[in-house]
Amino acid sequence: MTTYHLIGIKGTGMSALAQILQDSGEKVQGSDVEKRFFTQQALEEKNILILPFSEDNIKKEYTVIAGNAFKDDHEEIKKAKELGCTFYRYHEFLGEWLKKFTSIAVTGAHGKTSTTGLLAYVLDQAYPISYLIGDGTGKGHEDSKYFVFEACEYRRHFLSYEPDYAIMTNIDFDHPDYFTSINDVFDAFQSMADRVKKGIIAWGDDEHLQRLQTKVPIITYGFGPANDFQAQNVKETEEGTVFDVFVRDTFYDTFTIPMYGDHHVLNALAIIAICDYERVPKEAIKKMSTFPGVKRRFTEKKIDNQVLIDDYAHHPREIDATIDSARKKYPDKHIVAIFQPHTFTRTRTFMQEFADSLSRADSVYLCDIFGSAREESGQLTIYDLQKLIPNSAVLELEQTSALKKHEDSVLIFMGAGDIQKFQQAYEKEISEGKKVTE
Repeated sequence: MTTYHLIGIKGTGMSALAQILQDSGEKVQGSDVEKRFFTQQALEEKNILILPFSEDNIKKEYTVIAGNAFKDDHEEIKKAKELGCTFYRYHEFLGEWLKKFTSIAVTGAHGKTSTTGLLAYVLDQAYPISYLIGDGTGKGHEDSKYFVFEACEYRRHFLSYEPDYAIMTNIDFDHPDYFTSINDVFDAFQSMADRVKKGIIAWGDDEHLQRLQTKVPIITYGFGPANDFQAQNVKETEEGTVFDVFVRDTFYDTFTIPMYGDHHVLNALAIIAICDYERVPKEAIKKMSTFPGVKRRFTEKKIDNQVLIDDYAHHPREIDATIDSARKKYPDKHIVAIFQPHTFTRTRTFMQEFADSLSRADSVYLCDIFGSAREESGQLTIYDLQKLIPNSAVLELEQTSALKKHEDSVLIFMGAGDIQKFQQAYEKEISEGKKVTE
């Protein structure tokens, strides 16, 4: 029996994959930097060994899986190839693993993690399943009926997969360090669509998804009347959002989700569509009303009259959706955006779009740009963005006490870098004598 050694095991996808392998009865270990990441807790709870990087970690009989963030000159990758180990990149291994199951890929520029999490939760009510979610959560089962996984378009990695089904939430221009234009992004999704074996569930109101040419059926969902699955009579309640679903103009049922915002209704519609297509019991689908959410997607904490929200939003459209959710859930509260741009390339490309999205908040604080090792910073600074947003301020880590003045407000900490450290610093500022409730 081989040992699976994962290089970069603390990455969100890699952490989830390690958990899947462990749950499936495999022997698993991995290596990474010493810095602690939120993905680490689940690995520790499953007693998965995490080692510091060293070529001594690699043995000839191991199957080695490397995270995509690591180049071929990494010491462990070099050692694995020198010893002749069975070697995969993350997406290559995943492409092989999913062939054992009825696989459902969830892809799109935005909404992948939330949709994957909700679909996994629903299917898990009815069958033994395996799933890989982009928040670092993974579960394996030797008798899995389905394998649900998040499929990322970056560098066209999702072309390593040949899933039975694909949910496509949207097509949008992102990752400007790799994609050259929206047409380049569309080309990648078209190539992905060509690899799907049974059917595609697509947001029918997306102008780019409407252009897909496929050999398999496309089932559409959305608010527009032309969609196969359509949401009507959407209402916000204290429990979440309630809406009616019509299938080709015939009433199907009423559903409740414990989230707010049109994007969450769309995610739920996609899941209702795939579940109906696969004849999943409706009582299992209805369990989405108790979905606990996924990590770093509108994760809430209340401290006195303030609501602190941690969210992964790092693209203008995601910021729009997150602020929209906050407004609908807390219509009487002041909305404060604390945003850390992720990569200089994305910040430069979407500068005005970021300014427009953030300006929808009542108050805006900006944190220094979280750069990537793959890019050069150039002359861009956070002050270039700040100039475009009236009444915004740049927030330093040691200045988080400035947020105290926003009483009875919703504070949204957004970003894909290490924005959590700003929330943690603020919580530390106000922790004395305060009762914190999750």
